[in-house]
Amino acid sequence: MRRDLLDLPVLLLGAASALVDGINAGIRARGFTDLRPAHGFAFVRLAPSGATVVELAEHLGVTKQAASQMADELVRKGYVARRPHPSDARARLLTLTERGWACTRAADEAASEVLRPWADALGADQVAAVRAALSALTVPGRIRPTW
Repeated sequence: MRRDLLDLPVLLLGAASALVDGINAGIRARGFTDLRPAHGFAFVRLAPSGATVVELAEHLGVTKQAASQMADELVRKGYVARRPHPSDARARLLTLTERGWACTRAADEAASEVLRPWADALGADQVAAVRAALSALTVPGRIRPTW
């Protein structure tokens, strides 16, 4: 196999790590010092309209017990609330609190700060080409940490 093709995973993972590290540094600088990057991946799933622990576990690729422990931690820290599920009386819906939404906005700001120099270095045409190429290769949906 060609060397330049074998380098591709290293480059993609390196870019992903730089983005995650930059977002983490940005949220910490904005006062959210009690979170880990894995929490951000949970926020991605909770942000639209909430999720059950089972849905969160599927999204993160972890056991239900691990997702439940993370949910407990995020509830304790004030980022997530448990609410009655609107269509399943047996389930509880995990939703972001105002603090969770504030952290999500901080993460968006931090992501923009990390990505701005990338866009400046590449230029609009290359950014569009990279985005199109990655869109062709990526299955939309789950965004989760590499455990």
